[in-house]
Amino acid sequence: MTHKKATLIGLIAIVLWSAIVGLIRSVSEGFGAVGGAAMIYTLSAVLLLFTVGFPRVRAFPRAYLIIGSVLFVCYELCLSLSLGFANTSTQAIEVGMVNYLWPGMTIVLSVLVNRQKTSLVIIPGVILAVAGICRVLGGSEGFSLSQILANLQSNPLSYGLAFTGAMLWAIYCVVTKKIAQGHNGITLFFILTALTLWVKYLFVPHAPFIITPQVIFSLLLAACAMGLGYAAWNVGILHGNVTVLATASYFIPVLSAVLAAFILGSSLTLTFWQGAAMVSLGSLICWWSTRTAETAKITRQA
Repeated sequence: MTHKKATLIGLIAIVLWSAIVGLIRSVSEGFGAVGGAAMIYTLSAVLLLFTVGFPRVRAFPRAYLIIGSVLFVCYELCLSLSLGFANTSTQAIEVGMVNYLWPGMTIVLSVLVNRQKTSLVIIPGVILAVAGICRVLGGSEGFSLSQILANLQSNPLSYGLAFTGAMLWAIYCVVTKKIAQGHNGITLFFILTALTLWVKYLFVPHAPFIITPQVIFSLLLAACAMGLGYAAWNVGILHGNVTVLATASYFIPVLSAVLAAFILGSSLTLTFWQGAAMVSLGSLICWWSTRTAETAKITRQA
């Protein structure tokens, strides 16, 4: 496979992941928050079995098997349920934006845990990303503290799950890189996520499924976006231009909002788009701070 083709496949993964927010919400409107998530991860796990295959679990480091699976499953539960429990489609898009704090969190955690070289540029990057979320939650009033608090109080479960998920994924990205030792447990992790959701589904009250052609179509698209997205990303990371893919991934919040608004038929305010752009730009600045620090280090050594 050529370098350019692998990079293109990696970029396709970014587009697929960007559609997740809108698709999960669309599926939950027919199958419920828990049932819809369980259906998505079940089908995604089946796709991964055919595309990635089932890993040799016995070869996994014990720490990766336990810590990696727990972090992954908990994150996916937070992501899917935060979107499913949102009061409206517009709120689901806002909740999804809170989840996209994870790129900046990942960089900060890498600096703290892995002693990743960085520069002071990371500080305005973090501030800009957080300010972007505040602008999104402020609605048409922008940085209104009262409106932000009102939004959070209207559905603390969804917003809380989204923020918790962002932290968990940042921890997952940093920790598993150190303990995985080159192993990829994505198929196993998806199976565990699906099983956990089905167990939860059996023990919580739920409304009957509302099955329509649109819901079924959204379910199939969501499963493909999840399963094939991870498979495509692995190809891009292994054989493509990692720098291009890393840079492009920081624009997921904006692309995700565009696709979610289209899928869910939601009308978003100008302040929302400004906030989404700030989240993306802030995360990109955080990443760039590590790049400039590495460049400066190389220059000094030269």
